[in-house]
Amino acid sequence: MSQSPHGRRSDAFDPVRMGRAAVVANHPLAAMAGIRTLLAGGNAIDAAIAVGFAIGVAEPNGSGIGGDGYIMVHPANSRDVMVLNGTGAAPLAARAREGIARTGLTSASVPGLVDAMLEAHRRWGRLPLAACIEPAATLAEDGVPVSHFQAQMTAKYAALHTGDAAAIFAPAGRPLGPGEVRRNRDLAASYRLIGREGRDAFYKGPMRAAMVAMGPWFQAEDFDRHRLRVEAAIHTQYRGHTVYEAPPNSSGVTLLQMLNLVECFPVGELPPLSAEAIHIMVEAKRFAFIDREAYLGDPDLVDMPLAGLLSKAYAAERARGIALDRAATSIAPGDAWAFDPTGSGRSIPRAVPRHRSGDTTHFCIIDADGNAVGQLQSLNMMYGAQVVVPGTGILLNNRMTYWHTEAGHPNDFVAGGRVRHTMNPVMVSGPGQSIAEGGSLRWVLGTPGGDTQVQSNLQALVGLIDHGFTEAEAMQCPRWTHHEDGTYSNHPHSETYELSIETRVGDATMAALAGLGHPVQPVGGWGARGSLGIIGIDPTSGSRFAAADLRRDGQALVI
Repeated sequence: MSQSPHGRRSDAFDPVRMGRAAVVANHPLAAMAGIRTLLAGGNAIDAAIAVGFAIGVAEPNGSGIGGDGYIMVHPANSRDVMVLNGTGAAPLAARAREGIARTGLTSASVPGLVDAMLEAHRRWGRLPLAACIEPAATLAEDGVPVSHFQAQMTAKYAALHTGDAAAIFAPAGRPLGPGEVRRNRDLAASYRLIGREGRDAFYKGPMRAAMVAMGPWFQAEDFDRHRLRVEAAIHTQYRGHTVYEAPPNSSGVTLLQMLNLVECFPVGELPPLSAEAIHIMVEAKRFAFIDREAYLGDPDLVDMPLAGLLSKAYAAERARGIALDRAATSIAPGDAWAFDPTGSGRSIPRAVPRHRSGDTTHFCIIDADGNAVGQLQSLNMMYGAQVVVPGTGILLNNRMTYWHTEAGHPNDFVAGGRVRHTMNPVMVSGPGQSIAEGGSLRWVLGTPGGDTQVQSNLQALVGLIDHGFTEAEAMQCPRWTHHEDGTYSNHPHSETYELSIETRVGDATMAALAGLGHPVQPVGGWGARGSLGIIGIDPTSGSRFAAADLRRDGQALVI
């Protein structure tokens, strides 16, 4: 029994918020924009537009309309879970073999988020588009007090202190400090123009012109050829629940594969914070990430054994490589093609050897009618390219750093192609029937954090399903993140081999994990990355149960 103020089975230092509708976002002012939209008669999709634009104002380190994202939507009274893939392509002018920039204009891919948000609104929204965007425009005009975390990050990056960025982040010749008000009036004008003119304002009009005018990187053709994907979510079964994910080029399949592997072991019978339970999840992560490097990329460019990777039989075969008494010293890709009906004659890919050696936002909304949205949007690393498009207030992404440059890698760079992404919104139904079979939505969840996303989502789902945690307990439980060379998404894809873990897990557990062969690296009591948001639906009453992570500036609001 937890001794924390709101814990039942594990630590919870903040209560689950309960209501008939809920919004969870990484900043309280963005969450409030969503609540205001619901109170004005909007549905969850309208509220998602409000939050999606507002979070780019309130939390510009994480996302904005110069970036990309995935929007997962479950419309009320439907049997669909749809994903709008708002990821953009590498500019046609890009030449990755000449080197990949980590910041600056040449680190940016074509922004795709605006297209996804506006298409979601066109299909399922209720209020006028301008009404959904106006709360964010007002926020940009009136300004947002800078949080302690954002002040620290703004001071860290010198590129924000000069040029067009300085007018936003260092208007008095120095970085804004905690509590000082950050305004972005150019962005307010851009938002209102999108509200009036829709997609064309961004992809054909003055915003495109401003991006093209920045130099020989973006071309008009890059924006003309941009196309949104709207697809059915992929899914797997986990302990009777159906877990939905975004299809490739998202890494959502990696979370589903991890769940399939963990399902091979009785994790629910083990203490939640035991070394044995953590060890199983860490090894499942390692096997799934090696397969990600072997197979996943842009489905328009490479063939992938998606059915094989999701196969329970394939998971059972891979799980036989997980030893309960020790960490694997090395892991090779599995033969997923052997479990895929399209894979006749295919062979296991060659693993690419490497040497050892971002930022995003998530929000989720469920309205009183049952419409649900889970949205990940990102600039990639902190403040993306750290470049503001002149006259627009738009921060550009630095998504080009996700490309590989090794011939034969499934994520090898192609100009005009879409890079593999870490963003992965999650919905869960059950137990029992899937949504397609008439089952009910149980949870919507997700987190920022690059490669930590699927790892944090795995831990939350195991907590919710295997251990019966509340939504608050599932995200406030001590968290771990595994790092392995060659599997890091940002170029050059190398990192130190370690298992970073919050010290609240306890000295005995950390020592036991080290004894199993894991290179344990303590990161403080609340030092893990990510910022989970979860909304659950009580299967009996229908009440919404919402919780936000304490590790960042997140907020759960209900009505």
